[in-house]
Formats: sequence, structure tokens, C-alpha cells
Amino acid sequence: MSAVAADLPRLWLSWSDNLLVIHGNHLPGRRIEVWYLEAYCRAGSTDRDWRETVVPHRTRLRSQSPDGRRLRLRCRVEDGLVVDHTITASDDEINFSVTAHNPTSHRSEVHWAQPCVRVDRFTGRGQDDYLAKCFIFLNGRLTRLPCRPWATKARYTPGQVWRAPGISPDDVNPRPLSPLIPDPPLIGCFSADERLLLATAWQPYQELFQGVIVCLHSDFRLGGLEPGQTRHIRGKIYVLPADVDRLLDRYRRDFSSGTDVDREPGTAID
Repeated sequence: MSAVAADLPRLWLSWSDNLLVIHGNHLPGRRIEVWYLEAYCRAGSTDRDWRETVVPHRTRLRSQSPDGRRLRLRCRVEDGLVVDHTITASDDEINFSVTAHNPTSHRSEVHWAQPCVRVDRFTGRGQDDYLAKCFIFLNGRLTRLPCRPWATKARYTPGQVWRAPGISPDDVNPRPLSPLIPDPPLIGCFSADERLLLATAWQPYQELFQGVIVCLHSDFRLGGLEPGQTRHIRGKIYVLPADVDRLLDRYRRDFSSGTDVDREPGTAID
């Protein structure tokens, strides 16, 4: 590899003990950590003890490419759901391709799942002051947090939740629930020097969430799979120069066509 090529931005991956690490020599702190996955969750979660919402799971690494650009995980959830993840790195994004299958004779109780993106290194901020580095989109325009109105009451505080269209307000994270619906459904933050941005999106998604351990979430939706049902879900983490138009162009290219795809009951996965 030439010296010039070696200096170009490049991302690569590692995973261990439920922690996905995105590596890059150009990243603040040279890494972004993602709790992958933090939790699989039941419906009816908004006003309930968190321990009653989480459905236990175990994840194992199935394979990893020698160059660190691609890895495969499998989650086995306590109710029988099997979820396969293929995660691929390119120079400025991480691509997630997820296939969830219910091989059991009963409906899965899992409605959504939480990848928790930790942004302390990226923003150079802590719990008390990282919010000002974060953003969502409202009516197509980037809006720095805290946006108005800003909800403050919930079973657990602080934080902020924005539910997806069509999702019941009873079925999201038990943090303050905003009345706003993000459009497009991206959540992200700027680096400490404002030269880079990080943003994440999933389709289909349950909620966006600004968390309490210097983290951001786009939590993907599973919806409670019927016996034999398979669902395909996709997600992105973008790490780009701080060019909002470029981010929006990429999002529209990646997510404007198609929705989640279900297979008929009885169709198995490998």
C-alpha cells in the first residue's frame, strides 16, 4: 500500500462481548464504540420497569474477514427468535443487514432492539454537555438539540425519545417522549472540532433516542414475528465530513426505496 493510500480515511471493525468497535485513524480517539446489541425489547415499555421490557439474548461472532471490513453475528433471543447480522465497513459508513427469523410455534414477544452508539470520544463531551453536539431533522432541516418542545417527564430521566410514525406511544423507551416526529429519521452528532459528523438510521425503526451514557440510538423494529416469519432490516452509521447536504443525499439514496420485507411463515433461513 502506498503512503498516500494509507493516509486516506478508512474504517474497519471488531466485535467482542457485545461491543462493536468502529476503528479509524481519522476518528476522534480513533474509535467509535457501539453496544451491539444493548437489548431486545417487548412492547408496552414506555411506563414500565426496564427490567420487565428486556428479553434476554446471547450473541456470538460467526465470522470476521481478515481485513476487518466484514463480520457476521448471530443473536439467540430467549423467546426463540434468531437474528443474524452482517456488518460491513466502507471508507465512510457502516452497513447493517439484519435477518430475524422466528422458528418457533409461538409469536415472538420482541418488538424492537437497541444498538447503542457511544459518542463521547467523537464529540469530546461528557454526559452533562454532549447534547449541544447532537441533532435530528425536523421538516427536512437539521435541528440541534435540545429542540423545542423538549419533554422532561417520564419513568426515567433525562434523555429524549422520538417515536416513528405509526408506533404506539406506549411502546418506546421509558424516557421523556417528544411529541415531534423526525423527518427524515436520522439522529447524529458533530465531532469536537465540527469537521466530521456521525449519523445513524434504520429501516424499519421504532424510535430515535438521545440517551444517558453519552449515546445516540436509532432502534430498529422487529414487530413481534409470527411463527415461521422472517423479516429483513437494514441500517447505517455514516461518518462523513460535516456536510449536511451530503448526508441527506446519502440517506435518500440508501433508504428512499423499499421497506422491510417479510417472508411467509414456513420459510426458513440458513
